[in-house]
Amino acid sequence: MNPDHSETYINHPTWGLLYKISIVDDNQELFTTLYAQRLFFLVTSDVKGMKFQSIGRTEARMMIENRLRTLRRSGKPQEYDQLQGVFQRTFQ
Repeated sequence: MNPDHSETYINHPTWGLLYKISIVDDNQELFTTLYAQRLFFLVTSDVKGMKFQSIGRTEARMMIENRLRTLRRSGKPQEYDQLQGVFQRTFQ
């Protein structure tokens, strides 16, 4: 398995299996429901465990757009291209 293209899933107590879209910030990742990709969750990890925060589609889209800008500015074309593909599939 190529670690650059690995997929991450977690189990939400109510919504079931969630698929990781992207890292958002330190200890924060954006997840969506596996099949419909209509519900989005900001997942924060710390020593106490994981915290799930439900967010809207527009807010999730803005988070990914910000992450794309950060990747482009920091000169990470492979990560940028991968996330751009996820963005297109999820929001277009």
